[in-house]
Amino acid sequence: MDEIIEGITTDFLVIGGGVAGLRAAIELASHGKVLVVTKDIPTECSTEYAQGGVAAALSDEDEVGIHFEDTLKAGGSLCREDAVKVLVEEGAARIIELIEWGAEFDKDGTKLSFALEAAHSKRRVLHAGGDSTGREIKKVLINKAKSIANIQSLQFCAAVDLIVEDGKCKGAYVLEGSDIIAIYAAATILATGGAGQVFSRTTNPAVATGDGIAIAYRAGAILEDMEFIQFHPTTLFAPAAPQFLLSEAMRGEEAILRNINKEPFMKNYHLDAELAPRDIVSRAIVSEMVKTESSHVYLDLAHLDAEFVKVRFPRIYATCIQCDIDITSDLIPVSPAAHYTIGGVKTDLNGATNVEGLYASGEVACTGVHGANRLAGNGLLEGLVYGYRSGSTAAMSISSKQHAICTSGADRLPTSYASLSLDKIKEIRSALRRLTWERVGIIRCGESLSIAKERLSEWEFVLGMNFNTRVGLELKNMLTVAFIITEAALKRKGSVGAHYRSDFRESGEDWQRHFVISK
Repeated sequence: MDEIIEGITTDFLVIGGGVAGLRAAIELASHGKVLVVTKDIPTECSTEYAQGGVAAALSDEDEVGIHFEDTLKAGGSLCREDAVKVLVEEGAARIIELIEWGAEFDKDGTKLSFALEAAHSKRRVLHAGGDSTGREIKKVLINKAKSIANIQSLQFCAAVDLIVEDGKCKGAYVLEGSDIIAIYAAATILATGGAGQVFSRTTNPAVATGDGIAIAYRAGAILEDMEFIQFHPTTLFAPAAPQFLLSEAMRGEEAILRNINKEPFMKNYHLDAELAPRDIVSRAIVSEMVKTESSHVYLDLAHLDAEFVKVRFPRIYATCIQCDIDITSDLIPVSPAAHYTIGGVKTDLNGATNVEGLYASGEVACTGVHGANRLAGNGLLEGLVYGYRSGSTAAMSISSKQHAICTSGADRLPTSYASLSLDKIKEIRSALRRLTWERVGIIRCGESLSIAKERLSEWEFVLGMNFNTRVGLELKNMLTVAFIITEAALKRKGSVGAHYRSDFRESGEDWQRHFVISK
């Protein structure tokens, strides 16, 4: 058995270093020592790749109430209104706080510049560097965290499982190299992001393998709304090109979607055309691809001023030019990809889960803010608002001496580890991702979901294995999440928001029910 390194004790453990995790850590720091654990370098997370922006009712023409209504409408009437109320009412304070810490959002003269994105009725989306909003927010939060002595970080550590004693979460086991480290804490906050890597086409970074959702499930936490996976309509589709997200803001600036025959088509599917909600745009693109027997459609900005496009979308321009695509003049090949895990670990309005001592915030959590379909720009805002709330609540709900009574967890660790070869792990992982994309993707039905469930069962042996490698742990977690998404999608016999079943095209009976699952 590999060496077990024990004895790491902290007041607060934060697993994940994106916007939600860092905002929670900053809030916790005035109440005790905080250890932030990341699977990779701190910048390798979904926050870093968020282009479009962060939504907040800060402009003169906007109101909190309008942002509230837009969020409910986009969420297919499945949002929890109290959670949305918290988001839109507290969002402005969190944005102003970022600006005070040094965030440089784009401006028109001396005033903040606001973009229009799909399903928003007002221009309310702040952006930075044109299309690098997430990167700017992450930079500011990292710098703020580094300035606080009470915040320490541990990088390149994959979460193995949570430490649960007598129904209480007392920390987590993490993998560093091939060594298991037991980290004890009075309160643990999951901020591990989403699970886009479960699908073969995704905008998510490689670290987004659903780890937080899986370890929370194994610890007895309740999961909710796992059938709702948001697919981003416009992801770069080109030979040898990365699955690079092409921001919603491009359509907000009047980019046009055209099919393979170069015909605009969105007005055939929705009155708002290119500015329809993401789920509608994604399904429209799939329909056009099927009709024209093509693997992609086009996004067209050629009618816009070239210099404006370069300034507004510098990162997208630079990435596409590397693939020999000039977005100022060329039609850009695009197709949908898995983008955002709407469901997750169920929490209350303060980030608390049903497991005492365990909190969750950001994409790993399900506060009910997004309902059945996330409104563009609300993801980063949720990370800020609920990261703050989970940190504040965790800090106030525990005594810093509580963790001292934790007992050693060495006797509960495995004495042997799975012997699956790296090639076998990669083979199953690839097949799993293709299966979920084809059978549990944008358009589902009972038959496709049942086939997926049956095929997933062939790999069920993996769930009973113990791994001391990151790739092995990721496979186990991805399989766990894939099972849960498939099961939830089978249970919801109706279509609402991002969950669409071709065999139940209407919302169906009891459609406003929120499906939950626990171990």
